[in-house]
Amino acid sequence: GEIDVLVSTTIIETGLDIPNVNTILIHNSDRFGLSQLYQLKGRVGRSNRTAYAFLFYRVGKVLNEEAEKRLRAIREFTELGSGVRIAMKDLEIRGAGNLLGAEQHGHMEAVGYDLYCKLLNEAIMVLKGGQEAGDFETSVDLPVDAFIPEDYIASETVKMEIYKRISGIGSEEDLYDVTDELIDRFGQPPAPVENLLSAAFIRASAHRVFMTDVALKGRLLTMKMFPRALVNTDRIPVLVNDYSGRLRFTPAAEPCFTCEMTREQLLVPQKLLSAVKDVVCDIAQSLVG
Repeated sequence: GEIDVLVSTTIIETGLDIPNVNTILIHNSDRFGLSQLYQLKGRVGRSNRTAYAFLFYRVGKVLNEEAEKRLRAIREFTELGSGVRIAMKDLEIRGAGNLLGAEQHGHMEAVGYDLYCKLLNEAIMVLKGGQEAGDFETSVDLPVDAFIPEDYIASETVKMEIYKRISGIGSEEDLYDVTDELIDRFGQPPAPVENLLSAAFIRASAHRVFMTDVALKGRLLTMKMFPRALVNTDRIPVLVNDYSGRLRFTPAAEPCFTCEMTREQLLVPQKLLSAVKDVVCDIAQSLVG
């Protein structure tokens, strides 16, 4: 308590711990890396008192694209537990090394981290003799409101980030992770957001079983299959029999399953989504699970 202000270089990022400090001013913040900014910001707020971090850059200075991305990321990811997301964003901005070679730099930022991982995964599947996941796309068309309302997430930038996170749901674990994140950051999701999460999970499950289209037409749920789907067709009669005639399979140039929905399911969006999810997951478990 003898000194009120500490002027320092970035050496403090490596572990200075003074709980009494509640404000940090970072000069020329556009010149620091994202991980550096995150570490520097972490020097304050180390007790139960409210803390503030001010990031400055010179007046009139035109920031380059990378610097702008870094500052935007450090401004948006402020909640507890953001370290992993900061690291992922840093990886996307700077690029990663060649995972199969010696280079310690890369051009991941040219396509984005998610697409990079998808392309890498597809290349590995081809080398292993599997089928490329990118051979087809899967669409889900159901008569439900599925969107992020303005009163739930106001920032368009954050909203686009969340849409991207939801579109990347690929498993039930991913669904729980995204749901927990939404609750932590914005509170309990309203019905349209819950519908959006369910639709994303249905799409992921349908893609895993090689469905190209899941759509409701009248009372009939139609699930079209990829013509070259790698599934166990021997299980189809058993699966159809389990649904007591409600589920049918039509072998054709574009094979498809159809399932009749009940009146109650058609009237309540949540029940419709739950029923569609159950049908798609049953098919996935029977044919490829």
